[in-house]
Amino acid sequence: MNASDITIPRLLRAAAPGWTATADVIVVGSGIAGLTTALRLRRRVDRVLLVTKTVLDEGSTAWAQGGIAAVMSPDDSPEEHIHDTLLAGVGLCDVDAVRALVNEGTDAVWDLIAIGADFDRGETGAISLTREGGHHRDRILHAGGDATGREISRALIAALDRVRDDPGIEVIEHALVVDLLSDEGGRVSGVTLHVIGEGQVDGVGAAHARAVVLATGGLGQIYASTTNPAVATGDGMAAALRAGAELADLEFVQFHPTVLYLGEGSTGQQPLISEAVRGEGAFLVDAEGKRFMQGLHPLADLAPRDVVARAIIAKMRATGTDHVHLDCRHLGAAFLEQRFPSIVERCRELGFDPATQLLPVAPAQHYASGGVRTDLVGRSSLEGLYACGETSCTGVHGANRLASNSLLEGLVFGRRIADDLTRRLAAGELPQPTSVGQVPSTADRPALVRGKRRLAVQRAMTAGAGSVRSRTSLAATQRRLAEVAAADDGKKGSPKSWETTNLVHLGQALALAASLREETRGGHVREDFPERDDAHFLHHTVIRRGPDGELTVTVEPVPPENLTGLDLDQTHPEEQHERLP
Repeated sequence: MNASDITIPRLLRAAAPGWTATADVIVVGSGIAGLTTALRLRRRVDRVLLVTKTVLDEGSTAWAQGGIAAVMSPDDSPEEHIHDTLLAGVGLCDVDAVRALVNEGTDAVWDLIAIGADFDRGETGAISLTREGGHHRDRILHAGGDATGREISRALIAALDRVRDDPGIEVIEHALVVDLLSDEGGRVSGVTLHVIGEGQVDGVGAAHARAVVLATGGLGQIYASTTNPAVATGDGMAAALRAGAELADLEFVQFHPTVLYLGEGSTGQQPLISEAVRGEGAFLVDAEGKRFMQGLHPLADLAPRDVVARAIIAKMRATGTDHVHLDCRHLGAAFLEQRFPSIVERCRELGFDPATQLLPVAPAQHYASGGVRTDLVGRSSLEGLYACGETSCTGVHGANRLASNSLLEGLVFGRRIADDLTRRLAAGELPQPTSVGQVPSTADRPALVRGKRRLAVQRAMTAGAGSVRSRTSLAATQRRLAEVAAADDGKKGSPKSWETTNLVHLGQALALAASLREETRGGHVREDFPERDDAHFLHHTVIRRGPDGELTVTVEPVPPENLTGLDLDQTHPEEQHERLP
């Protein structure tokens, strides 16, 4: 085990809890993972507390434009879906987790349909299935074309609304989780959270439970540009890290090459400009209007995502600009409005007309494949703590998430967590915490980074730990984050400062993991190590906070059984690009 020179506190600085709540299970997050877990638990345990950062439908699930992948056709098979997932993960997937995802995914999707999710259907009434990047069969379900996440979120929230009067489940909105609580034995026993304007439940409180499920989404706001919503500040991951939970494979971050550039400091979801637009004839140009993808790859503007992203980064560096342009004008307004109605509408809402203007685009963070390390039933390395969805690292995605597997992961593993908790709670394995010392003391050296420093964090992460990295750039990022972390002015905590501090802590862990992986594969691109090197690649990077606050790193080789039958020669990035219609 290697120790770094990075230390992080056990706690964020916050006021002492002014109110308390008690539940059997606390579920944090209201995306597909959190809602699935909470709804399934409601029928089996006495009391579930579901807390969400803003309102129920503001999570990443509702923003998901892609579909959900599942074996739904007789022309498809679980073995083929498993194979495609393993190829995308380039040797770092947990095969048992992938099998669970695929083999249980079909029934889970049918259950989703049973509660009211309305997926697109053809003229015969059969569910329409399409194909996306990395899939060799038509297995992607969509709703409303590019509004799949919104429809899934609607169906799950509607199911929750039907049981709102059930005393066995309580929902608290506008609740930001600050830290995890632990009992005297080290078991996770609840959370501290800050609630804004919820009647008597206001300010910082302590919610105690027999188990906590983190389903808080990703960490996209750690970068200057992301497709993640504004709430994606890594709160669950950061709280788990401070509490001592293991985080795995944080270095594997997916970047989408063509995202509408809205300027430095912009937040919320950055609109994707799909590869399909380039598939219809749009092309990339530099600041002078010159095409630059021709000659860089046989597919030119239709090259794989990582190739296009790297080319855009290189062009921006060479020209000193922060974006390039996508030229769609020759396709015409009528065609664009018919073929890409959602994209055109969103662009125009933001002041850009793809029919008459060049669209500013730049690579943006899209998905975090790493997170809180869990087993096959969602248990973390800390007793009493579970994680699900993008917050977790189940091993399903490996080094690169296969398109449309993320919604399926939240659905399948949310069900698995609920089933495991039901059994354990019934068996008395997770007793209700009774220790009076559960609320951490401010003597644990709590820290805080002021909210106004977020832009400095985003700049450092984007410049040095973004879509293209090197030893030099990562070292510069680590130095800058250390400076930001050290600039604690002793002020009182607030939601913005807590979020920014979370981003700093996760940025330090991510940059550390990225600096130790000296190879390029999947979502991790090191320009100083461009050559394939299986001997040094096939491992997991596991980071945890030690007793003295230092971040410790363990490098764990991939078990040989996870590579059985997988031909790594097939996992070249050029085989992973999106298949265009």
